[in-house]
Amino acid sequence: MRFALFASLIAASSASAQETVDIGVLKNSDIHVVQNVLYPKAERTEVGVHLGWMPFDPLVTTPNLQLTIDHHFSETLAVSAMVGGGYGLKTARYVELEGPAYGVAPYSYRYLASALVGAEWSPIYGKFTGTGRKVVHYDLYGVGRLGGTLEQSVIPGGGITVAPTLQLGIGGRFFVNKSVSVRFEINDALMVENRKLTRSWNFKQNGGVQLGVSFMLKGGGR
Repeated sequence: MRFALFASLIAASSASAQETVDIGVLKNSDIHVVQNVLYPKAERTEVGVHLGWMPFDPLVTTPNLQLTIDHHFSETLAVSAMVGGGYGLKTARYVELEGPAYGVAPYSYRYLASALVGAEWSPIYGKFTGTGRKVVHYDLYGVGRLGGTLEQSVIPGGGITVAPTLQLGIGGRFFVNKSVSVRFEINDALMVENRKLTRSWNFKQNGGVQLGVSFMLKGGGR
């Protein structure tokens, strides 16, 4: 009796296994993840104020202030404008080079101001929690902007130039609420400068980091 019962169970399991449907291999395009966007950006304008620093030039270090305006056409695509100013300060290395030991003042240019506009792409929206209580929503983005940068020679009388500029950057927002977020960005401005003393065109990079607060204005029916 026990053997008959065991055999019937095996037969039922085999029949059930044979009824399994093989759907094949799923493509990435067939998988759709539904993400609950608690802090939407679509059809809204974002205004930000950011403190920045350009620390990577060994001869000139530059604190600066940047203002941003981003209009979000969707959750992933926006037009981005950035206007700012600052002042490049001599580093200890520059002071050493122009001192009595070397007596050479490097022909460097300092940042004064810039105006840039371009496109921002935000492909990642996510959330995390450190304590299990407070959930932090964030997004990550890449940005490219074009415009001009005003720079001045550190050497007196060395000239002022307006350099065509391409700025590339990555950054993110940490949403406080539907109207406020903490925002950071790391960017690199690629410039071509026409310098007075050498009468030549020179390539220069201004790598910088920024941290600030942005405010999302009402729009899109929200």
